[in-house]
Amino acid sequence: MWRCRVRLCDSAVTLRPVHALFSDQTPYCSDAQPLSIFTTMPKKFLPIFSTSLLYVLFYLISTFKFDVQIKLSAIMFDFPLQLLISYMLFALSKRAWIFLVIQTLIIGILYVGNAVKIAFFGGPIMPDDVFALRSLLLILEGWRFFAAAVPCAAIVSLVLFNFSLRHWSAYLASLAAILLGLTMVYKPMMVLGPLDERLSYSVWDQRSNYLFRGATFYSLQEGARYFALSDTAPDTDAVQMAADNLLAALPPKPAATALKPFTPRNIHIVLLESFWDPSELTKAGYKQQPLSPEFRQLWKSAGYSHALDPVFGGYTANSEFEVLCGFPVTKNSVKFERQLLNQVPCLPHLLADKGYRTVISHPNVPVFWNRVNAYRNIGFQTYWSVQDFVLDDMNREFLSDASLYRQVLEKIATPLAAKQPILDYIVTYFGHWNYPLSASRPNKITSQSKVEEVSSYANTVYYKSRELMAFLEELKKRDPDSIIVAFGDHLPFLGENFAGYVDSGVLTPNRSDFTPAMFKFYVSTPLIILDGKNGALKVGSLPLYQVPKLLLNLLNYNEPSIMDYVTPLPDRRVRPLPGLHFDLAQNGQLEVCKEPPFTPSCQQSVQWLQDITVVSNDLFIGRQYSRPKHEPIPASQDNPAEPIGALSE
Repeated sequence: MWRCRVRLCDSAVTLRPVHALFSDQTPYCSDAQPLSIFTTMPKKFLPIFSTSLLYVLFYLISTFKFDVQIKLSAIMFDFPLQLLISYMLFALSKRAWIFLVIQTLIIGILYVGNAVKIAFFGGPIMPDDVFALRSLLLILEGWRFFAAAVPCAAIVSLVLFNFSLRHWSAYLASLAAILLGLTMVYKPMMVLGPLDERLSYSVWDQRSNYLFRGATFYSLQEGARYFALSDTAPDTDAVQMAADNLLAALPPKPAATALKPFTPRNIHIVLLESFWDPSELTKAGYKQQPLSPEFRQLWKSAGYSHALDPVFGGYTANSEFEVLCGFPVTKNSVKFERQLLNQVPCLPHLLADKGYRTVISHPNVPVFWNRVNAYRNIGFQTYWSVQDFVLDDMNREFLSDASLYRQVLEKIATPLAAKQPILDYIVTYFGHWNYPLSASRPNKITSQSKVEEVSSYANTVYYKSRELMAFLEELKKRDPDSIIVAFGDHLPFLGENFAGYVDSGVLTPNRSDFTPAMFKFYVSTPLIILDGKNGALKVGSLPLYQVPKLLLNLLNYNEPSIMDYVTPLPDRRVRPLPGLHFDLAQNGQLEVCKEPPFTPSCQQSVQWLQDITVVSNDLFIGRQYSRPKHEPIPASQDNPAEPIGALSE
C-alpha cells in the first residue's frame, strides 16, 4: 500500500522515513496504535498518478516555454503508451521513489528535450542524435555540460541500481521489452507499417510528425523507421545500374589533344563557423554593417555567390563532407560518424596521389564528430587539432580566428617555401553559439531586436570578417597563384523557433510553412572562390558538394574521379535536405520537391538523387564497385607525398 502516516507514541510525533512512504510495512509502536491521517492509495496506482502529473507538467513547459504544443488528438494514444512504459519500468523497480526519479528524467527528456531541439533546430530528436551525444558533450562547458550529462548518467545508473525481478510482473515487463526491442531491430515494418497506415507521415516535416504523435509515440515510430531505412551496402547490380545512369548523362569528353595538362596549385579552404551576412535581417536595426567593408567588396566581385549548405545551425561535419568528397548529404545524421567506413578517393586523397601535402587545422578536440577516422579515410595526411595550437587568444573556450590563421601560416611555411603543392584545409572554431567575445573584442554593434543572439552574433561576424580579410591579404601575398575557398558552414542559431529570422520576415517559426525562397535562404551562406591572380569566381548559388569538382577543373585534373558521378543535371542545381530537396533552375526559378506525386522536373531530380545515394553508399560503406580505377603516383624525392593514413592525432 502507498501510505502517508503520522503516529502518536508516548505523546511524541514520530515521522516515517521517506522511503517508507512506498512500503507496505506498518511501523510498530508497542503502546500505541497507528493514527492514519490520510486515506491510503494502493501502490499499483502510483504510475497512473505520477505519469499523469509529469505528462501535464512537461506538456505545459513544452507549450509555454518553447512554443511546442503537441496536438490534443495525439494525447489519446501518446499518453497510454507512456503509461504502459511507466508500468513496465515500475514492475522492474525495487524502490518506488527511485522509479519516480527515473520516470521524471525520462519523460523530461522526451517532452522538454524534444521541445528544446525543435526550438533550436526546427525538428525533434532523431535516432541518429543518440550517436551525436558524445560529440555534444565534448564541446559543452560548465552548467551546460552537466545539464546534458547528468540526466543521461542518472537514468542508466538508477535503472541498474533499482532493477529487480522479484515479482511475476517484472518477468512479464522484461519479456515485453525484449520482444519489442527485437521486433524493432529485426522486423521494424511490423511496428512501422500499421502506424504509418493509421497516421499520416511526412518525410520532410518531422516537427509536424512529432506534434501529431506526441513524444513517446513519435520516438517509438521513428526508432522503428531508423532500423527499417538504415543505409546498407548495395549489391553490384544496383551499383552498376545507378553508376551507368549517372555517367550516361555526362557531356562527351574533349579529345585528349585538347586537354590541358594537370597543373598543381596550392589550395586553401577555409570553413567559417556559422558565417553569414546579418544585414539580411532588415528589422534588426543595426547602426553599423556587421561585415567588413573589405569582405563585402570582395564578395561583390564574386557576384555575391552563395554556398547551398546541407544543414542549419549545426552539424558542421556534413558541410565538411560535401566540400571534401563531392557527394550530397541527404539525411539528418552526421556522415562522419557512421557512414564513412572506407578509405575513399575524396579531394584530399586525389591530391595526395598527385604529390600534394594534405593538412587539416581545427583547434577542437580531435575525436569530435569522429574526425580522426574520417579525415584519415578521405586522404588527409596531417591533422592539427587543439593540442597542436597555442591557445593564446581565446573567446571563452574558442581560439580566435586571428590566432588560428597566424599559427596555420607558420605551420605551412615550410611546404610553401619548398614549392611543394599543398591542400591546406582550415576549420575555424570561433563563431559557435552563444557567440562569446573576449575583453580584447568589445561589442561594436547594437540592435533593436529583442532576440539576444541578433546582437551577439553581429559582433561575432564583425570580428570574424575582419580577421578573415587580414588572413586572405597575407595569404595572397605569400601564395598569389593559389586557389582560395572561404564559405560559411551553416546559418547561425538566432533564438528559439528562428526568432531572429522571423522578426525580419525571412523565415517562419515552423519549417512546414516555408516558401521555396525560404528553403533557399535557410541554407545559403557567403561563398568566395579566388582563382589566383584571376580573382573571384562568380558561381552563383552553388551546392556545397559541387565545390570539389570545380577545384579539380581549375587544376586541369582529367582523370576519372568519384566527383564525375555527381555532375549536376544540365538545367538545374539540386540541393537535398532531410526529407526533401529543391531544384534551382538556370533562370533562378525554385521548385521544392517534397512528396509524391512529383512534377516531371522533380521526378527527374528524385531519380538522380536515388542513383547518387546508391553510389554513395557503395563508396563510403560498401564494397566500392563504383570506385574509379587509377594508379596513384608513388612518393619519391621529386614527389614527397606522405603515405595515406599517416594522420597525426
